[in-house]
Amino acid sequence: MLVKKPVLWFSLAFSAIVQLLKYFYWTWVGLFVSDDESGLKISQTLQKDFARNGICLAFLEFLPLKDLLDETRGPRIAKSINSTNVIIVYGDRNYMFSLQLILYLFPVPEKVWVISSQWDVSTGSDLYLLKFQPFNGSLAFTLYKTPIPNFEEFTRGIKPELYPKDIFIDNVWFGFFQCKWKKNASDPEKCTGKEKLHYADLSYYSYSVYNAVYALANALHSMYSSNPTKLRDGHYFKSWKLHNYLKNLHFTNNAGSEVFFDENGNMPITFEILNWIVYLNDTLDGIKVGSFNPQHGFHNLTISESLIRWSSAFNQTPRSTCSETCLPGYRKTPRVGRPTCCYDCIPCLEGEISNQTDMEECVKCPENQWSNTNRDTCVYKVIIYLSYEEPLGTSLALLSIIFFLLTCFVSLIFTKYRKTPIVRSNNRDLSYILLFSLKTCFLCNLLFLGHPIRVTCVLRQTVFGVTFSISLSSILAKTITVIIAFSVTKPASKCRNWVGSRVPNSVIFICSILQVTICACWLGTSPPFPYYNMEDEVGMIIAQCNEGSVFGFYCVLGFTGILACVCFIIAFLARNLPNSFNEAKFITFSMLVFCSVWVSFIPAYMSTKGKYVVAVEIFAILASSLALLGCIFIPKCYIILVKPECNTKMQGYRNIHTYSF
Repeated sequence: MLVKKPVLWFSLAFSAIVQLLKYFYWTWVGLFVSDDESGLKISQTLQKDFARNGICLAFLEFLPLKDLLDETRGPRIAKSINSTNVIIVYGDRNYMFSLQLILYLFPVPEKVWVISSQWDVSTGSDLYLLKFQPFNGSLAFTLYKTPIPNFEEFTRGIKPELYPKDIFIDNVWFGFFQCKWKKNASDPEKCTGKEKLHYADLSYYSYSVYNAVYALANALHSMYSSNPTKLRDGHYFKSWKLHNYLKNLHFTNNAGSEVFFDENGNMPITFEILNWIVYLNDTLDGIKVGSFNPQHGFHNLTISESLIRWSSAFNQTPRSTCSETCLPGYRKTPRVGRPTCCYDCIPCLEGEISNQTDMEECVKCPENQWSNTNRDTCVYKVIIYLSYEEPLGTSLALLSIIFFLLTCFVSLIFTKYRKTPIVRSNNRDLSYILLFSLKTCFLCNLLFLGHPIRVTCVLRQTVFGVTFSISLSSILAKTITVIIAFSVTKPASKCRNWVGSRVPNSVIFICSILQVTICACWLGTSPPFPYYNMEDEVGMIIAQCNEGSVFGFYCVLGFTGILACVCFIIAFLARNLPNSFNEAKFITFSMLVFCSVWVSFIPAYMSTKGKYVVAVEIFAILASSLALLGCIFIPKCYIILVKPECNTKMQGYRNIHTYSF
């Protein structure tokens, strides 16, 4: 006999199924429901529950009771079954029979069937519905029932003939054995008398009736015990008062189970999960592999996975997903027009990671970290800078030291031959100042190498700016000195008052003090400071000096550029003076190289990133300093060391005489 389940049963059954699917990570399932109003409501409720828990329906089919041989319905259902590995079935025994027939007519590969039907699948009279090979390895929810003490012994002795006045026993007999005990002519089936009730399985409803009777008895006992004198005096209780006693009822029955009602008036329901094994000889075995108890809160589902025997199509726990799991390092991206469970896995972007499976969004690494190769872990960024240990840094440091030593060698030559005409004629003191400033220029490159600190950041640009200003102002002073020296040789020259060291010293002092003032203003307002650049290089931190005020930095460069241009113009105008004592041509060429280097430096500096910015500036300092050293001093050293016959006063006088007259 079919007995409809209460609303609470359906609600808890839905929750149990969702918990089971989540336990096995089955997110892509099919659903069969009965083709009636009940099936429609069940499908709507389940779809909402599934959506809330990230589960998608591969298909939804309504099981018919007729037209099973329809040419389109059967193949369509079979095709739907093939789209997933896990299928849920809701329906009474009639609809289950329809499903059996469809599977028989249209064979499909073995699947995992999750059965939560509107009938008790554990009772013997209904087990024939599961004795079907495609249902092998299926999981079924059945209501928990505890054996009632002495109930089996009681059923052994029950026979309708022993209770002829019992109006219910004949109906019970027909419900279990489909026969009538009373011999009426109209009865299609007569009982043989050999039927035994204890062979029939105890259903959940027997256990529920057992609890209901005991609950009523206990409630009546509590009500009468609360006011025994009232009953003794012949008064009766109002029937509605019994409700309050039932509501607060809490006792343990003879089977050892607690009986009580919740705030909604429902008794607790527990589901057992049975794994049904269909053997080749059509015998059936149900193994308890888990339970679902809503009273246990968060841990309401227990599964003994090792006890489950799946169908032969699966050699391990089946998977049922629309898409493969996105591994760490990837994120899910939905497929257009498909359910949310269907997605593609795309790698996380650089600087982002996903450290769990099936993450919907990648997580951005902290600013000082970067994603590893697999994009599943953030690792600390490597701090880079132009160090002495790397080849480029070593090369630049060696060049700086070599050129410094070369300048020292030139200084020694000029010191040793300081009394010779070629040294004296080109203002010996200015040459010493220029050589000293060039030494400083070569050495200041070392401040640009290594890990930046506040001191080196401040010193590198200021030392560079001031020493270059001294170098250029010395060259300017030398050029002016040469012009004055040759101007006074002309008759009636007005430049005689300018002869001496006053003019060149003033030029050096004024130019240098202006550059020092610019640097002081720069350092006083917004000085350079160490800075970790995390944007320019992917996955790396560049330790560099931030110039502070960019305007101040370009003011230093601008003033240096102005000095270079003035030197170039004046030297160019003085290029036709006598060769033996005239540096103007060499200064002109050195300034041309100097200006070319620094004009090229600006776009290179702006476009270069990372530690190579420092390398560009060092190269510019080396190239421009070497141009000054090579163009101005190397020719003189050549004359001093290789052609000493040209280093005489007579050679100088001969050229002066030619220029003057």
